[in-house]
Amino acid sequence: MNKVNNSFFSRAFLESLFFVQNKWHQHGVLIHTLRVTYYILKTRNFKFFAAGLLHDIGKPFVAYKKDEEDIKFGEYSFTDHEEKSYNIIKNWFFISDYTKLIVRYHYLIRDLQKSKKEDLPRYRKKKKIWDSLNPKIKKDLAKFIKFDDLGKGKKRR
Repeated sequence: MNKVNNSFFSRAFLESLFFVQNKWHQHGVLIHTLRVTYYILKTRNFKFFAAGLLHDIGKPFVAYKKDEEDIKFGEYSFTDHEEKSYNIIKNWFFISDYTKLIVRYHYLIRDLQKSKKEDLPRYRKKKKIWDSLNPKIKKDLAKFIKFDDLGKGKKRR
């Protein structure tokens, strides 16, 4: 897991929250989150509402410049942001276990696709998690990632 833990007032935290994420996101985390929630509400998929609001809550805390491309374009990487998001909300009694599960694994499908090509040990770890999930959750994660994609807006490059 990424060991970055940005403070509320760090440059990486504030920039990623309000202005820029990376080439896959048109907006910072805040606007992205509001867009995801908008599409959830627009399609009346209310069971995803809380997850839409909370799925990237950990992103600004783990934002970092991973490589030369991030530095060149002034963008951030967010390795294991979903685990950070989950760790923030896991003890919140007013959030359902279902929502916590969606938040924790909302990027798992993409992570499997990406790590299968780039990082086989990570892929095996993520595949083990995927195989442990029930079919209903897998289906809901596939649906949720579509809302997450809609929230990204147009790709910037």
